[in-house]
Amino acid sequence: MAPESDFHRISPLSATIMALGLATAGFLIGNGFMRMRTADRTVSVKGVAEREARADLAIWPLRLVATDDDLARANSAIENSVAQVRTFLKANGLGGDDTEVSVQEFSVQDGRTTGGYGNAGARYVIRQTLMVRSTDVDVVQAASQRVPELVRNGVVLSSGQEWGAGGPTFVFTKLNDFKPAMIAEATARAREGAEQFAKDSRSKLGGIRSANQGVFEILPRDQAMGISEETQVMKKIRVVSTVVFGLEN
Repeated sequence: MAPESDFHRISPLSATIMALGLATAGFLIGNGFMRMRTADRTVSVKGVAEREARADLAIWPLRLVATDDDLARANSAIENSVAQVRTFLKANGLGGDDTEVSVQEFSVQDGRTTGGYGNAGARYVIRQTLMVRSTDVDVVQAASQRVPELVRNGVVLSSGQEWGAGGPTFVFTKLNDFKPAMIAEATARAREGAEQFAKDSRSKLGGIRSANQGVFEILPRDQAMGISEETQVMKKIRVVSTVVFGLEN
């Protein structure tokens, strides 16, 4: 007669021990999955914080142009324009220690060498930029409204593409002073939303699992079509923080 298989040779006691072991393992595995699912119960919420801020730096490029068929006369014209602009700036309160005026981008174009002479008027075109940098934002803004006075005195201004419309750019440089309080406020707003969610879902709000402070944005205070942040003295600072909270039963 053939020998009995290993299965038939297992004693009743061994079979009972194996059954208990399988049952215990099943309970532990099941309980482990239950804990995992509970641990994964989270809610992700966003909190917003906003502040109004005032620009503290003005950068104003004044691009001057002079044209003539005679290079010396064109150069004399550009020098006269530079002198008039400097006088204009001082007369409008931009000659103090809080203002820096630097000469940039001096260039001479000869229409004969570029092939444009005879088609566009004067042979020589001289361009020069006076860059005004001031922390007296209000004075720069007021002076920029009086630019037509320069035009009436014969100063030719040109708005280059690199400077948009050619007016002042107003910059806010103290963002770091706002960051701590705004991050705290955005986190608090996020917690309020998470607490309401937990209440509605009959859960208890747990601790923060992860957080992303978000990117700070500097926007124009009055947002409308055609209004850019750079041309506005008053700004709106905005940050949106994303916070993930745990949920407990």
